[in-house]
Amino acid sequence: MKAFLNIVSRDLRLALRQRSDVTMAVLFFILTTTLFPFGLGPEPNLLARIAPGIIWVTALLSVLLSLERLFLADYEDGSLEQLVLSRASLESAVLAKVLAHWLTTGLPLMAAAPLIALLFNMESDAFIILIIAMALGTPSLSLIGAIAATLTLGARRGGILIPLLVLPLYIPTLIFGVGAIDATMNSLEAGVVLANAKSHLMFLGAIFLVSLLIAPLAGAAALRQAME
Repeated sequence: MKAFLNIVSRDLRLALRQRSDVTMAVLFFILTTTLFPFGLGPEPNLLARIAPGIIWVTALLSVLLSLERLFLADYEDGSLEQLVLSRASLESAVLAKVLAHWLTTGLPLMAAAPLIALLFNMESDAFIILIIAMALGTPSLSLIGAIAATLTLGARRGGILIPLLVLPLYIPTLIFGVGAIDATMNSLEAGVVLANAKSHLMFLGAIFLVSLLIAPLAGAAALRQAME
């Protein structure tokens, strides 16, 4: 546990020193989503209808921007090699780096999402579902992305390979994330809002749990292979 916390705190300190890498994903999310109202026009009903898809697709692309650097810096400076040779659990190290990545990328995106939803004239009843869906979905994006980031270590043009690997795996999270918000917005009675979105949220939770189980094991195996 101590090694896990040390890795998390180390990555957070490095992220704070290199704030451009941290803010890039959030700025991309905000700037990209704010372009749609200008391009589509100030039609409240249209913006509210397309808001869930725009928010989730843009959040997905924002996470992709930061995946290449998830393990690359440690790979280049030899930190990963020392970690593999040490007695520390490599699975725990992968999970720690994913947690740090989510805290610096997924959490800011989740915090910015309600502001974007307000810009798109989304129903206020959907805000809580949006936050819950993002809280379940964004960790899955980081976990799945970590697998691709470890598989492409040392490969030429790894930044191009990562999207090709993870985009098909991101589709279920995208579908159920958008579906949860759509189900909420289609509910006219506040009492059935959560009930209509419940199945989508349960699928998001299932994806998160499966990713949480598989990502550390697959990531650790890929790191061992990369260090050989």
